[in-house]
Amino acid sequence: MKFLVITSAPSLKKRDVYWSYAPYVKEMDIWFDKVSTVTIVSPTQYHKKLLSAPFKRADLNVVSIPLLAFGSVATVFLSLLKLPLVVFKMISEMRKADHIHLRCPGTIGLVGCIIQVLFPKKKKTAKYAGNWDPKAKQPLSYRMQKWILNTTFLTKNMQVLVYGEWEGQTKNMKPFFTASYWDVEKKEASKKTFSTPYTFLFVGSLVEGKRPLYAIKLVEKLIENGILASLSIFGDGLLRQELEAYVETNNLKKHVNFKGNQTPDEVKEGYKEAHFLLLASKSEGWPKVVAEAMFWGTIPISTSVSCVSWMLDSGNRGLLLSLDLDKDLRNLRSLLLKQQHLEAMSQDSMSWSREYTLDRFETELKGLL
Repeated sequence: MKFLVITSAPSLKKRDVYWSYAPYVKEMDIWFDKVSTVTIVSPTQYHKKLLSAPFKRADLNVVSIPLLAFGSVATVFLSLLKLPLVVFKMISEMRKADHIHLRCPGTIGLVGCIIQVLFPKKKKTAKYAGNWDPKAKQPLSYRMQKWILNTTFLTKNMQVLVYGEWEGQTKNMKPFFTASYWDVEKKEASKKTFSTPYTFLFVGSLVEGKRPLYAIKLVEKLIENGILASLSIFGDGLLRQELEAYVETNNLKKHVNFKGNQTPDEVKEGYKEAHFLLLASKSEGWPKVVAEAMFWGTIPISTSVSCVSWMLDSGNRGLLLSLDLDKDLRNLRSLLLKQQHLEAMSQDSMSWSREYTLDRFETELKGLL
């Protein structure tokens, strides 16, 4: 099978091997194991920090296209100049492919969504990694991609992998998931007990959209109320210096530990040791850190974005944040008084998450291909 991937994720060549964004690489390696040839249409340059990893396959055919951006008048003008080349290369590669796989959302994903309409008989899949919630406030380009992919008149022979089940979905839509761990890793877990000092975890980029400061403030409130607690922060980003200054100013250095970017194994150990995960994110697709935490019995405390409410069974497998600090503090304090309930919640979280392993992901892919 000639498998074609169209993506905004950069393909960066290092020492005769292609690298890209690590979570994307981990997933695509599983897809690539099941096909004979792989072509990736993507940018081949990236000038920001990127958590990267090498693809397992060394025989990838990468077709370079420029990155498209529409954030300003200048970038719109430059992108329009580049667009004909991008369209030409996508059409050329789609003609050759047996299976077209789009990675959405994104500007390159949008172009791919439009062009795939010209190939109604080709077998196609699209991974929509963002929030599919029809009520979510999103950029026009995201809404356009969702409309095109969901419209059966335009998009044919397509399975669109989305997180959660939503009203108005057509037969093109297939509820899906992202996995991080294999079945064999289930053997590593042990039952957690919940008592002070409580350990909290934040995993993700230190950017405004993830609201890491809210996680710090919630733990700070617990400490002010006489509850022993600590927070470990895994990740890096633009807000790190500002967050460190807040911790310093408010005498929290004994309670808040900045770990920076760590390997998946080190993050896994963090999940195993922590009681709770804090994620006050503004937007998610499949919040991977929530599913990962639950796999190890770490109870998620999260905003109800995308499919989080479904993942947490409306609060039965975790605590849903209101983003009212005092209210969230009251709800969390009330929960901490119920040790047996916490232990049951932890086990329920673990049981749910362990249904979504890489083994199951691999089995599901066989049906898609």
